[in-house]
Amino acid sequence: MPNIKSAKKRVKVIKTKTLRNKMVKTNVKTTIKNCEAAVTNGDKAKAAEALAAAYKRIDQAAAKGILNKNLAARKKSQLAKAYGKMA
Repeated sequence: MPNIKSAKKRVKVIKTKTLRNKMVKTNVKTTIKNCEAAVTNGDKAKAAEALAAAYKRIDQAAAKGILNKNLAARKKSQLAKAYGKMA
């Protein structure tokens, strides 16, 4: 446990940022699962909409530095590949 005032503040700030990052990661995972479910069901219109939403969430997380840019590109590629196979 920190004794110095600035160290105490850093612990508090890190806890807040960790929660925010966790929210964003959870949201990304949820949109990816929704996209995969739409592709699995074979609903082309719903899958296209879910793919766009997933792309947006992944790009936002990568821009904030929550996801690594290569990981984001890989996830987008995997979703696009699955969507392409559906067509």
